[in-house]
Amino acid sequence: MPLHFADGVKAAPSTSVAGREIVFTNSHGSRVAHRFADTTVDWSYEPAGDDPHPVISGRDDYEAFDVAEGLVYTQFHHREAVPNAAVSLVLDFTHGRSLAVVSRIEETQVQQAFLPGRIEGFATLGPQPAHSTALVGRRVRWTSGAHRCEHDYHSAGSYTWRCSAGATDHCTTYQLRPGISVFAAREKSAPSASVSVIDHRDSAALRSYGAVFGLDEGPTQLTFGAAGELLGEN
Repeated sequence: MPLHFADGVKAAPSTSVAGREIVFTNSHGSRVAHRFADTTVDWSYEPAGDDPHPVISGRDDYEAFDVAEGLVYTQFHHREAVPNAAVSLVLDFTHGRSLAVVSRIEETQVQQAFLPGRIEGFATLGPQPAHSTALVGRRVRWTSGAHRCEHDYHSAGSYTWRCSAGATDHCTTYQLRPGISVFAAREKSAPSASVSVIDHRDSAALRSYGAVFGLDEGPTQLTFGAAGELLGEN
């Protein structure tokens, strides 16, 4: 998804996490804490014994959006601590689970790491977020403000988008709940990464919440929202 698509209509911002401290243990066994204020988040990462990630902490601006009951998507860019990285963090309080997608750009190399977790203080229910083929075979037209872009989801690892031009890029899909997925894409023509929380529960009213992270006179993060129309399904 190109950067110029990111200026579309967004959902209303959420205050669901404001004033809360949320701690989760990720799939490495490492402890990650977030203390959310109204517009900023103080975060810290304490690696487990076999996690090579360093101890690190910082404060960043964040945005949050309510996706469904008990399901909140938050987005922030590590401007000071790790300026080449952005975090898409989905918190499922109903099931006590989280999914962090860390997008990094090193020159022209775009990488995304996917770290499921368990939220402390909440009962853990159902399966953890995992790789999914739920979108494969679908063709969707996304409308974001004045921009329209079609997505063809070919496989678990590739999709084609067509706006002013078409390209096939790498992607990864994780299922959060039935009908709700995280769709992450890595663009080849320009060093950028996108992460969207896609709500396909109602085929007549698809919804997307997301962000694009790229290099535009320095690392730049833009959040967006889009409404979708299902054009076909194999």
